[in-house]
Amino acid sequence: MTTLEYNEWWVRRINDNIPKTSQENGQSIEEHLRVIPSELKIIRQDFERRNTDLEKKIEQMEEEKMNLRLDIDVQKLETEKLRKGKNKAKEELDSLKTDYKKLRLSMRTAELGKTSEQWREEIREEKDKVDRWE
Repeated sequence: MTTLEYNEWWVRRINDNIPKTSQENGQSIEEHLRVIPSELKIIRQDFERRNTDLEKKIEQMEEEKMNLRLDIDVQKLETEKLRKGKNKAKEELDSLKTDYKKLRLSMRTAELGKTSEQWREEIREEKDKVDRWE
């Protein structure tokens, strides 16, 4: 003879362990037994996807870094070219200043550095000398 509790336990045990097809649940036995990915597998797939995204970003950053280095090299070359041009212009200016000073000195020595008023005065004096001789 079995007790009521045992009968209830026996019915529950059978119902818990044996999947039954019901009219409510439209899944076939194959669908029901299909392997659902484990949480670890889902996490791994997510990790691999993120890893791939990060690898792409790293490649983009490496390419951008290379482009920036090229830009820096171009800027350095342009800066050096401008610096050389500036130094050459400064040397030429210094040379022109020196030449100008030499020219002014030679003009003074030859008395060519006079103002127009000084020339007029000298011409008047010479004219007066000539007039006296006549």
